[in-house]
Parts: sequence; C-alpha cells; structure tokens
Amino acid sequence: MARALITGITGQDGMYLAELLLSKGYEVFGLVRGQNNPKRTIIESVLPDVKIITGDLNDMSSLMRALKDSQPSEVYNLGAISFVPYSWENARITSEVTGMGVLNILEAIRLHAGPDAAEIRFYQASSSEMFGKVREVPQRETTLLWPRSPYGVAKVFGHYMTINYRESYGMHASSGMLFNHESPRRGPEFVTRKISKAVARISLGLQENVALGNLEAKRDWGFAGDYVDAMWRMLQQDVADDYVIATGETHSIREFLDVAFRHVGIDAWDTYVIQDPRFFRPAEVDLLVGDPIKAHEQLGWKPQVSFDELVTMMVDADLALEQSTLDD
Repeated sequence: MARALITGITGQDGMYLAELLLSKGYEVFGLVRGQNNPKRTIIESVLPDVKIITGDLNDMSSLMRALKDSQPSEVYNLGAISFVPYSWENARITSEVTGMGVLNILEAIRLHAGPDAAEIRFYQASSSEMFGKVREVPQRETTLLWPRSPYGVAKVFGHYMTINYRESYGMHASSGMLFNHESPRRGPEFVTRKISKAVARISLGLQENVALGNLEAKRDWGFAGDYVDAMWRMLQQDVADDYVIATGETHSIREFLDVAFRHVGIDAWDTYVIQDPRFFRPAEVDLLVGDPIKAHEQLGWKPQVSFDELVTMMVDADLALEQSTLDD
C-alpha cells in the first residue's frame, strides 16, 4: 500500500487531495499544527480514515517524527500561510512558514531517508503569485518570477529550494505552479468565497451588500478538486519537474460577480457591491493567466470544471449552508 504524508491537510487542497489518495488505496497521514487545532475535528469528521500527526513546518524535530511515524513514499507540502493580504501584515511569519517551511521539510526528508532520499517523492505547492508583475502572457514554467507580496516572495524561495534539492541531492522533488483554484471549501477570507457567501446571503435577505477591492483584477480560476489530481500525476512521473497548472483562461472579479449574482436572479448588482480602499493591495497583481500545455502533454491533465460551473457550485453550496442555518 502506498503511503502519503500531507502537510496543510486542513486546507481545501489538503482535504481534496486526501480524498483522492484514499480513493486510490493510499494510507494517508495528515500533519496538523497543534494539539488543539480547531480544524482537527473537521478532518476527523470528514476524513476519518486519515491518520493525524501533530507537527509544525518550523519544528524540524516534529517533521522528523512525522516522517518516522508515516514512512511515506510520497510527501505533499501544502502547508503555508496562504492568505495574501495577511502576508503584508505579518511578513516575517509568512516567510518562516511559507518559505523556510519548505526548506525544513526537504531537509527532514533528506536526513530521514539518507542515501534513499530519492525514493520519497516530494510535491511542493508553488503559486501563480510568484509571477506577480508578469513579464509575459500567458505565464509558463520558464517565465521570469517577479513576486509582489511577501507571500509571493516566500513561495519563490520554496520553489527554488525545491529545484535546488532536486539538482543537488537527486531528490524526486516537483513543484506545481498552481494558478488560483477555488471550491466551496475555500476559507471565507478569500475573495471568491467572500463573494459566493455574500451573494447567497443577499439573495436570502440576510445581508445588504459586500465590500470588495479591485474589481478589475484578473485571475485564472479553476476547481481545487481538479488541481489535486495534477499534484498526484506529477509524483507518478519517472523524472521530477515543475508544471504550470491552470485553465488557460482569465476572468476579472467583475465577471465573477456577474456569474454569481446572475445565478440567484440578480442582473444589476452594482447597488450590492461597495469598493473599499482597505481591500486594495499595496502592490497589485493585475493579470494572471497560465499556459498549461506542458501539464496537458506530459501529465495528461486537463481541468474538468469550467469557470461558470465553479462559481455556481460555490454559490449553491453557500445557499445550502445559509438555508440550513435558517432552518435550524
């Protein structure tokens, strides 16, 4: 039986990935920070077959224990402080967890496995935020990285450290340069979930408006459930490499609002949306769109959920959630 260790298992990607691996017959271990982590009970409820290990990406000894206890053939490093606006307020801790955490887990694998380190296949969750002030459109694996947030900078560090360990120690270490991917499991602090939740509440008469930042920012949005399949496919390759995972389409926040409000029967949503300067980034990333050709050709991966389907899926999930609260 294949064994996998997932850091960041409490996030949307970690949960979808665990479900995928369990369906493939893996024994799955999830690293959770802190004994009293409130998200631990969610994992125990939704994913009872996952074996939880307490650990911290900034604590090398706990990572060594996690590797010893799980004896994984695959390690997926999804752990990070991933809310970009937070990274400006807490640049240091973002750098330590999102950046140095990658070095820590790579070094822990190297020390744990010794000369057999290449036998443990490693996946690093890189990010489209690394492209930042984009130098070409669409963005490819070879595009110059120019991050515009502490989060993006930390991800660049982790990305290049993964490449360095692959080249220096022969480790099977791959990075997925994932563009924005969303789902009903996305945290409400992220703009997509903030919109889907607000639209659901507005349609039910529970909320009057929603405050947002730059409505013209454009992103390449896909479904998180599709993207974790790409992660798994990377670790099944004979040779480790880096891949852009994206839909190849770009949509603005304004378009996201169009689809979400239209789904609940509201065409003119201007009166429900307030632009608030507090939600503008100090250094905006205006346009992100990926070129997933390499993933198509080498991994045989393509996204299955369209932009409209993703938005309506999220709105429907929040409608059901809000309605259940009303019924209670």
